[in-house]
Amino acid sequence: MSAEPGKPGAMDAGRARGQRPARPVVELDHVTRILTDEPQPVTLVRDITLRVDEGEFMAITGPSGSGKSSLIYLIGLLDSPTSGRIILDGIDTSRADKARKERLRLTRIGFVFQFHFLLPEFTALENVLLPMRKLGALSDRAMLARGLDLLGQFGLSDAAAKKPHQLSGGERQRVAIARALANDPLLLVADEPTGNLDSKNSELVFSLFDRLAREAGKTVISVTHDPEMARMTHRQIRILDGALVADSG
Repeated sequence: MSAEPGKPGAMDAGRARGQRPARPVVELDHVTRILTDEPQPVTLVRDITLRVDEGEFMAITGPSGSGKSSLIYLIGLLDSPTSGRIILDGIDTSRADKARKERLRLTRIGFVFQFHFLLPEFTALENVLLPMRKLGALSDRAMLARGLDLLGQFGLSDAAAKKPHQLSGGERQRVAIARALANDPLLLVADEPTGNLDSKNSELVFSLFDRLAREAGKTVISVTHDPEMARMTHRQIRILDGALVADSG
């Protein structure tokens, strides 16, 4: 299965197949994030209202310091808004306590960062198994089968027994993506996932994201500073001084 950037998006394909109405996965309702423990309050995210549907692959773009990473951390429930609501899969997370948010992150969200954050003492397969072990929903045999299947989907079958230092940068990031998908999340959030990769591996990573959205119906939201990578997505939003200033969707 190969990605085909430039063809109709996953939402279009889904409508063509089943004529199903779009299902919102993430909704932001007038979300603002202000740092108040600074000498002067700093507004990181400014009154953003946004909806991202199932099967969308969206890029968050904007200049350095514009609030892109702050926004993706809010969407991923790694931070909380000062005001406004973030609704994930119909759940109003403003009403969720710390334990509930942790559970939502574990079951509904996968994370990919600029640095792969693989544990160096574990093999690629063991790294992929970590979220499944934490969730505890599958038997050991089922976890092993799923982990091997995920690595195989990303061309990493031969890397299962290798440790991160034995892998290339692109391979390590693909393992990180496989790990992010371990618990079959609805949403994949990525913060500059190609920031440390060359152009070939960057394109490969974004092609994988595109495939996940088109073929698996995953919602993928990625921060990127690279306009070439942003053009591979289905939708781009632009952030400036914490505010949403453009939306191609």
